[in-house]
Amino acid sequence: MALLAILCAASGTGAAFADEGKSDGGGKGPEQVVIQSTIDTEKVAKPAYLPHWKHQWLDCDGCHHGKGPDGKKIDYAAGQSIAKCETCHNSKAGMPERVATLKRAGHVLCMECHLQQDKTLARCSVCHDKK
Repeated sequence: MALLAILCAASGTGAAFADEGKSDGGGKGPEQVVIQSTIDTEKVAKPAYLPHWKHQWLDCDGCHHGKGPDGKKIDYAAGQSIAKCETCHNSKAGMPERVATLKRAGHVLCMECHLQQDKTLARCSVCHDKK
């Protein structure tokens, strides 16, 4: 079973967030995703709020990816199950340090992509203040 996470299309790095479910491959999904670690709770700051609908200008495969049985990243395919990103991105899963926790993976994803789009989007309040 492929485990999916989010990867910024513009940055080509990182992984984070997604609610569990099944994609229809047509750009649909939850309006908003609340990102809060449940595994690495001693390192948790404020939750992040991902306005999924504002990111749907990206192709699904630009954000979502999976993990194959060998532990390597696999490309997203429309209709694949989408597991919570924390399933792989947690301190117990043996991921590379850069993306080893939900917080790290999220910061790689969001910060790198936001810096490429508009530096004002890289402020903490953009993701961590409830809208």
